[in-house]
Amino acid sequence: MVQGGVWHDRLLMKTLTHPNQNGLKCKETQACDDATQKGSEPIVTSRQHRLESSKHVPVLIEVLLYLRSSIVILFGHLRDFLRAVGIGERKCTRGREKQKKHVQGPAVTFGQHRQEVFEKAPMHVAVLTYLGFGIVTLFGYFRDFLRAVGLEKRNIAQEREEQKDFVPLYQDFENFYTRNLYMRVRDNWNRPICSLPGPVLDLMERVSDDYNWTFRLTGRTIHNVINMGSYNYLGFAENNAEFLETVAEKTRRYGVGVCSTRQETGTLDIHVELEQQVANFLGVESSMVFGMGFATNSMNIPALVGKGCLILSDELNHTSLILGARLSGATIKVYKHNDMDHLERQLRESISSGQLRTHRPWRKILIMVEGIYSMEGSVVRLPELIALKKKYKVCLYLDEAHSIGAVGATGKGVTELFGVNPEDVDVMMGTFTKSFGAAGGYIAGKKDLVDYLRSRSHSAMYTSGMSPPIAEQILRAIKCITGQDGSEEGIRRIRQLAQNTRYFRAKVKEMGFIIYGNDDSPVVPILLYMPGKVVAFAREMLERKIAVVVVGFPATPLTEARARFCMSAAHTKDMLDEQHHARLDFSLENSKTIKLPNPTYAALGRRL
Repeated sequence: MVQGGVWHDRLLMKTLTHPNQNGLKCKETQACDDATQKGSEPIVTSRQHRLESSKHVPVLIEVLLYLRSSIVILFGHLRDFLRAVGIGERKCTRGREKQKKHVQGPAVTFGQHRQEVFEKAPMHVAVLTYLGFGIVTLFGYFRDFLRAVGLEKRNIAQEREEQKDFVPLYQDFENFYTRNLYMRVRDNWNRPICSLPGPVLDLMERVSDDYNWTFRLTGRTIHNVINMGSYNYLGFAENNAEFLETVAEKTRRYGVGVCSTRQETGTLDIHVELEQQVANFLGVESSMVFGMGFATNSMNIPALVGKGCLILSDELNHTSLILGARLSGATIKVYKHNDMDHLERQLRESISSGQLRTHRPWRKILIMVEGIYSMEGSVVRLPELIALKKKYKVCLYLDEAHSIGAVGATGKGVTELFGVNPEDVDVMMGTFTKSFGAAGGYIAGKKDLVDYLRSRSHSAMYTSGMSPPIAEQILRAIKCITGQDGSEEGIRRIRQLAQNTRYFRAKVKEMGFIIYGNDDSPVVPILLYMPGKVVAFAREMLERKIAVVVVGFPATPLTEARARFCMSAAHTKDMLDEQHHARLDFSLENSKTIKLPNPTYAALGRRL
């Protein structure tokens, strides 16, 4: 829970990890134990009372309760819409208002932040989106009622009768979204593939006979589907036998696993070589590699900060950063996305007031950001962040999972894109799962920092070292990017990715779609808004042999559901053109037609 920019979840974490916790609150459990020891009747908790009383609730009362809840939710959606259009009073913090307008800054000068546009949805689209969610929610409550009275089959896991007095493992309302909304559209996610995730892929066809509760494979394969969902930015997810010869040789020599941690016998000579190559590529003193990208954040941040420290986190940071921050025990304050004014206000207030209760100076202040934000396609305002870091003497943690290899003249990430010194970033983090076509992650920076993590990082002390074939794949990619293999293939791929990104973004804008993000970002979110259109878009694209990722609530705000296209250097111009034709066909077949400002597409219509 966020209040005033501070993440108040420490009490919750204490509750979840309390040694006496078995599902009941501490006070209730203690009261029951005391009563039992004294020989008196056990105290009945409010939860137990509800469980017992629910057995005798008449059907009519259940109907009225469901109806009342549905009406309250519908009115809630209506009030949210009124606040969004400025009619109702907004008393909560507007955490995303910065994304509804142009981000401040110069337009396209080198070394400075380029202008990013987060266009607002048309009013009728917002109205229909809220209405759509309201109707689906209402029908969801109605179907729950039918399940409660036995008129509809209950497919989801439920408590056994003999455990009716136990604290439930499955909270009814928490699973409401899964039961009634997600299940009807689940076929658009977790699709099994049976080929290399390159520019094209093969999908295993599956069908459902019970409205997506279960799936069965038909045995048919959908071949040559254009892959617009993988983070294969530089096209190194490939199976060219000539390119992968060194990877095969290392597999024959080392095997596929090290069966030990890095601190014991899990450090091989190939790991040492890889860490030196990563440090040289980034332009820093030292680096350390890890076998899992997510754990690189979640397991290393607790080693860097702890109790008495302050973390200032961008509101759109990745889950791995958020988890690492929570596990650290540090105080967390969230600032608006890419809003340097809000961040500076947070810095001033935090430094002047000190820690929350004691008002002592913070032991350490750490700003956590990403290079490219994968859901918005926006780029961090790095030069301004570095200026604030130097001004207030704080530390900067930069996650380049989506930017390393993907931006910059030679693929060195946002530091190269903005022309800043990598030494100005205290902790440089990145993953090998995207641009390098492998797995794992790295932490880079000063030698003292890396040496400290070698003995303190949970990921180094308790997890197995990186697989040797994976390490060789990363080495192969780095040597290709830097030209150490004697070719210009790496630079060609970087330039091709930049060209594909600019071409795709320009064509999408020309067609009239609303997109988010920076022109340099290979992540291109196309706003769809309405839940029904999100589902239809994914299914129709697959019908046209195009695989895309669609994202909606709760991963995005309620009214900002989208399809996310990821560019790759392996995509050809014909593939990108086929995307545009497919979207245009879908627009004409399924969308309302409105007048476009571009005369070329005015007669064809615009898909919202």
